[in-house]
Parts: sequence; C-alpha cells; structure tokens
Amino acid sequence: MPTGTLLLIDDEARLRQLLAQVLELEGYTVLQAPDAYRGLGLLGQHAQEVLVVLSDVKLPDAHGVDLLPRFKALAPEAEVVLLTAYGTIPDGVRAMKQGAFDYLTKGDFEQQLVVVVERAAEKARLRRRVAELEKRMSQGHTFDSMIGEAPALRRAQALARQVAPTDSTVLLEGPTGAGKELFAQALHQASGRKSKPFVAVNCSAFPKDLLESELFGYKKGAFTGALADKKGLLEEANGGTLFLDEIGELELNVQAKFLRVLELQQFTKLGDTKPTKVDVRLVAATNRNLKQEAAEGRFRPDLYYRLSVFTIVVPPLADRRTDVPLLAAFFLQHFAARLAKRLPGFEPDTLVLLQAYPWPGNVRELKNVLERAAILAPAGELLAPAYLPDEFHAGTSPRPPADDESLRGLEARHIRRLMGELLGNKPEVAKRLGIGLTTLYRKLQEYGVE
Repeated sequence: MPTGTLLLIDDEARLRQLLAQVLELEGYTVLQAPDAYRGLGLLGQHAQEVLVVLSDVKLPDAHGVDLLPRFKALAPEAEVVLLTAYGTIPDGVRAMKQGAFDYLTKGDFEQQLVVVVERAAEKARLRRRVAELEKRMSQGHTFDSMIGEAPALRRAQALARQVAPTDSTVLLEGPTGAGKELFAQALHQASGRKSKPFVAVNCSAFPKDLLESELFGYKKGAFTGALADKKGLLEEANGGTLFLDEIGELELNVQAKFLRVLELQQFTKLGDTKPTKVDVRLVAATNRNLKQEAAEGRFRPDLYYRLSVFTIVVPPLADRRTDVPLLAAFFLQHFAARLAKRLPGFEPDTLVLLQAYPWPGNVRELKNVLERAAILAPAGELLAPAYLPDEFHAGTSPRPPADDESLRGLEARHIRRLMGELLGNKPEVAKRLGIGLTTLYRKLQEYGVE
C-alpha cells in the first residue's frame, strides 16, 4: 500500500474531507488546509515529509497557479497537483510550465486522482533519494556515496567495510562496468591510508612491453630511450593504495615481480641492482576467472593465492535491477545539469524497459544510455521510450506480477479495476482514464487484461 504525507488545500470543506478520506484509505497521511495562508504554513512545517501538494486553483486568498513557485520554494522535492472546477487551457499550460505535476478538473477526476497522486508521490520519493545520493556523492568516494540498495550490493559493501581498515590485499571480481574501481576507491577512503595516494592502473590500457616499466620504473640507460631515471607507479603509490584493474592482463614475468612486492614490499627497477622498498596496499580487480586461468597456466597460482586473501564479488547490474530506477534518475539529472536542460523524469514505460533490459555493459552502459537519451529528449518533457536505443524495443516488456508496486503495476491494476466496474465498456474506460481508445487497446494487450 502507498505511504507518505500529502497536503490537501481546498476551501470546500465537504469535498476536502471526502478526498482526504479516499487518500487515507490508500495509505497516505493527509494534512488539510482551507486556504493558501494555512496551507503554506503547514507545508513550511512539514516540508521534509510532504510528497505531494494537492491544491485547488481558486482559493479565497490566492490563485493556485500563482502559488506554484512558493510551494516549490518551501518543498523543492515535492510534486504539485492542481484541482479546479472550471479548467481552462491557458491555466493548465501555465501550471505545467511552472512545474505542476498535473492539472485535474473536478467532476471527472475521481477515477484518475489516486493513480495521479501515486505517480506524483513516486516521482517525489525518487527525487528525494537522488538528492540524498547527490549529497553523499559530494562527500567523495565512500561506501555511503554508492548508489543502490539491492541485497547483492549491500552484501558486497558489508564485506568491503570489514576488510577496509586492514592492509590485506583485496581481489575484486565482477564484470566490466559493474563499479569495481568505485569499490577500490571506497576501500582506500575507509582505510588508514586515505590521506596518502590512490593510484589506479588499467593493465589492459598499456602495451605489454611498456607496462613493466610504467609499474616499476627504471634507471637511466636501462634501455634505448631511457634518458633519465623514472619513478614507477608503485613508488607513486607509496604509503597509499595501488589499484590494478584487469590484473589478468599482466605478463607472467611481471606477475613474478608483483609476487615479490606482496611478499617483501620491495622490487628492483629495470637497470638497477638494488631493491626499492615501498609500503603499498594492493587492491586488484578482474573480470576473468583467475582461479581457472591459474589452473590452465595463464596466471601464476602463487600470485592468485596471494591476491585472493580477501575476495569480493561486485554484482552485475542484472543482479540489482531494483537499483536501475535510482541510478537512471541520478544519471538523467547529472546529464540534464551538464546540458543545462530541464528533464523532470521518466514515463512509466521507460522505467519498465530500463528494468527489463539485461545490461551486459552494467552501470557504465546505463550511464551511456542516459547520456544519449538526455541529449535527444526535449526539455521539460518526461523521458519517453522512443529516446532509448533500438535494442530496448526488440522484445515485449514483461507483464507486471499481481503484487507489483511499480507505476506500471499500479496502472495495470487500475485499468483492470475500471474494466470490471464498467463491464468492459472500453470507450467509457478510456474516457475515465483520460486517454485515447487506441492507447487503451495497446495497454490492454500489454498488460494482458481481458
């Protein structure tokens, strides 16, 4: 059942109490005010709790459309739904331009009200969670700044928090794009080395013949072109953390040198005769099965056992689908800010497609998809499925289960209820929903409503 606090402002006492009862039966807490003055006072007191403001347009002391900026100033994350007995197109246009979630005409909104309020409330909840995540992100790369609440992610975070304060080597396993470097940075920030350097190296980004010299450095004259001493990345990370991404790309001879670093905290530069001592914590990451690679001779077994002292599996996005709407909202607002474009959110069908997609490229792919969509989408409009790449439209979206609490699930249940109440009268159902008959037929087929 939906939960949350609503503010209802209407000078018609009987109608206000009736609407409040309907919404309370849906699970909401409803604050009531008979005029703008008392409504603004209540909103000021409960700004952190109110998800949706429902306001009559013609109030004794103000016009509802003119109140929109004041509502938004008091509760920026709340959504506003305006109610009017005599709707006019200019008022409706002005309301939507000033940020109203919807503009409903009294008399034929009873069947729409609950669905509209829940959609507005869901958008407000998501907006608040994104604002909280942005606040966390501004605090740096920490476990608290990670976006997501899925059990698989929480388990990985719990393990990482336990090992972070130690100097133990950590091996992060997971597919490309799942966020292994974010975990490495969070491990560093939660350790006693956080004031020292964090050096990240993607082993697959260097030519194999150059990687050794980049990691360990060299002495002047060690090879043709070595015109001066060079400090390697291991020395750059001294006192801090060295993150080796895609460690499975290391050549076997370089693996042998790294084994010595892990065992003795020292190495010998190219062209040098004396060892160089370092104090470095190693965090490694791979998208391969290193245990199998070691068994087949492509990775040193002794290095694998030293690396896998503490292994953490970073889950793919497919294992944390409940985080997709939150991540998508965060990325959409990030790119909207970069493009200086107002993008208020997603159409329900867009979120359904995003959650149903398998995400082979994981969080990195989701970020890229949202950047593309943010560029294509018109300012001020909800992001429609049309702005997603072609691969999102290849199959049919899955039907929601009976207990689905998503916006899509709520819509499906609402349509089923209306079809039952109106004995399958499709034109009347379409009229009640405020949609075209063609759109209704599409939704009936999509949701499997008989």
